Amino acid sequence: MTIKLIYPALAQILWTFVVLVIMFLRRRKALVGKEVRMADVAVSTDAYPDRARLAAANFTNQFETPVLFFALIMLAMEVGATGYIMTALAWAFVATRVAHTLIHTGSNRLQTRALVFAAGLVCLFLMWVGVVATVI
Repeated sequence: MTIKLIYPALAQILWTFVVLVIMFLRRRKALVGKEVRMADVAVSTDAYPDRARLAAANFTNQFETPVLFFALIMLAMEVGATGYIMTALAWAFVATRVAHTLIHTGSNRLQTRALVFAAGLVCLFLMWVGVVATVI
């Protein structure tokens, strides 16, 4: 049943929108609080305070490794690699993206963030293995 892979994909898309809202709110706060002027960020967003820049960096991150995730979801559905292990890996990947955001936009502890990022990569690699094993 391929439908169970739809849910983590939809969750990842929703999370991207959540990060967009976080970025918007932090940028708005900086503008309303006069920490930065519109003219300061018209060409480059470097003038935003760190909290807003971290949220923007994390939003950008949502279009990096998640691209592989969405490709793997579609490939898994196409070849029928849609079992419980694949679904668990997909949900685990989404969980690592949520954790990555919370760390990145919170404490921003690089070592912890890197470990969570690496765990997400392991999920993606294992999903790839699952797709390849199904086609071989």
